[in-house]
Amino acid sequence: MTVDHAKPAAVGAERPAVKRPPAPKARRRSDRDGKWWTPWLFLAPALILFVYFKFIPMFTAVTMSFQDVQPYLGNQWVGGQNYSTVLGDEAFHSAIWHTVVIAVGQTAGSMIIGLALALLMEGQSKRLKFLRSAAFLPVVVPIAVVAELWRIMYHPTEDGMLNSILGLVGLGPSGFINDPDSSMISVIVTGIWRGAPYDMMIFLAGLAGIDRGLYEAATVDGASRWRKILHVTLPGLRSVFSILFVLAAIRGLRVFTEVFLLTNGGPNGSTEVAMTLIYKLGLEQNRLGVGAAGAVLLFLATLVLTLFVQVLRRRRDA
Repeated sequence: MTVDHAKPAAVGAERPAVKRPPAPKARRRSDRDGKWWTPWLFLAPALILFVYFKFIPMFTAVTMSFQDVQPYLGNQWVGGQNYSTVLGDEAFHSAIWHTVVIAVGQTAGSMIIGLALALLMEGQSKRLKFLRSAAFLPVVVPIAVVAELWRIMYHPTEDGMLNSILGLVGLGPSGFINDPDSSMISVIVTGIWRGAPYDMMIFLAGLAGIDRGLYEAATVDGASRWRKILHVTLPGLRSVFSILFVLAAIRGLRVFTEVFLLTNGGPNGSTEVAMTLIYKLGLEQNRLGVGAAGAVLLFLATLVLTLFVQVLRRRRDA
């Protein structure tokens, strides 16, 4: 009697194919028709206004900078003559220097005071939320209102608000914006008062992203509060500093409203900045081509500064 034994399956034998569910068909473009343009439909009003009031005037200003603009008489092409006039004007050199001084002063002051306020108001209590909201009020107040308030406080007589406070500590009255020696610092103080709360809010957002374990480790090592700020807080805010530096520098280079309303470039041109000079050249002296050339140069300076800071930031991060 013979018994048939089943042969073992050969090694490497192919297994029966497993049926997979059919892959879903690719969506046709017709299925998406009528949907891809929906976001653009909502953005269209803002984009149209932005193009009409931003980009078109920018390209027009660039064109005007190469022309001798004569309203109702026709513009004449003069090439780079307007740029030569601006770069060779001593008033423009002084205005650029004043702009740099105000930009540096406001940037440094706003960042230092903003960081100090952020460190003092960091937390989640309701009282701190109220204080942060109160400190942020100067940012939401229109700059024209801010300039008018400070112009009243800077009243040069003895019964002026700030002079009355100075009299309490035995200091004589100051001319503030009416004195060439103190007008520049008065404008800078006004800009710091308005810009520091904005920097404070960005610093608070940066502080929230720092790992709390680093502070605990520093506490275990016996580090004081100042050492924690120096070795933990400041390194953790490096990216915030670079962002704020760019924003504050641009804000300082484009300073106009507070200077125009407080001093209008005076007294004796001690606070004349690039934007107020461009305004006077273009709208008061009717030298629109020269004013446009100054505006283009200021835009290029701002662009170069921004790109320079971004390159330095990437090299540090690399």
